[in-house]
Amino acid sequence: MDHSTALRPPTTAPEVGFDEHQVPLYYSKKTADIVYKYGPGPRIHFHVGLFDAAAAPNTTVSQAVVKQRLVASQERILRHMADSWGVADAPPASLLDVGCGLGGGSIHWAQEYGARVTSLTNTAEHVPLIAEFARRAGVDGRVSPVLGDVHTLGELRRYDAAVAVESSGYMDRTRLFEVMAQALRPGGWFGIQEHFLCRPEWTDFIDGYYKTRLGTLTEYITAARAAGFVLEQDEDVTDRVREFWVQSMAWNAQELERLEAGEASPVARDRLLDSALAHGKFFRVWRDHAVETRLLLFRLRAR
Repeated sequence: MDHSTALRPPTTAPEVGFDEHQVPLYYSKKTADIVYKYGPGPRIHFHVGLFDAAAAPNTTVSQAVVKQRLVASQERILRHMADSWGVADAPPASLLDVGCGLGGGSIHWAQEYGARVTSLTNTAEHVPLIAEFARRAGVDGRVSPVLGDVHTLGELRRYDAAVAVESSGYMDRTRLFEVMAQALRPGGWFGIQEHFLCRPEWTDFIDGYYKTRLGTLTEYITAARAAGFVLEQDEDVTDRVREFWVQSMAWNAQELERLEAGEASPVARDRLLDSALAHGKFFRVWRDHAVETRLLLFRLRAR
């Protein structure tokens, strides 16, 4: 197959009021903070993680312990989705990581399942960072960072699987599924971890804070079906991720205490204050299921 074959022009345009161009700027500004809070890597993630729904780990512990919990929970949700989707039983030889962040997930799929991963990012400064993290992890031959916009991706029948871990909220869903239907081989799967709006009154707050455009589950399923996908799995993990906001808020509070004590921090004080206030709201939103976090597995129908 000619993998360079261009897709036809998208049939839909992004929603009015959603500026896709601010997304790479947003992530570029946050890079140092992400590395500081969730690093040093080489597997660095910027997404929520899984906790025991019935547990409430003590937050009056050291900041280092809180950080370890956050990182462990992020790794746990990746393992959970892989187990739920049966990845170990049929590992994909080639996988597209859509909106890969700093490549933590890409390295996970390469290390744990031997996949050759294309790490697609729209943030230029992340490309060399992903390459360096992959080298440190010993999978630089399996992880290929690529700068690009998924909306105009022109690859045809190249991948066995694709994932979008908390990145599809920044994308036009109709265009995303159209592109994935072209990029995946027939029978390939597309796994998504994302947050879905259940109460629209929280839209402006969440979208404004993360510069995103969250959607509804119905919107995703409709776009997927139109592109030729079948929804195979839909798992609600909202109750297992809400604790992430509590632990993350505890880390922020301890970082503020360090600043008040005269210690240095690469994270701006105003940023920490804004984040601490927002995290309190996030916990309530997730507790009340005003937003739900779900793991979706779509399969491209054989043609």
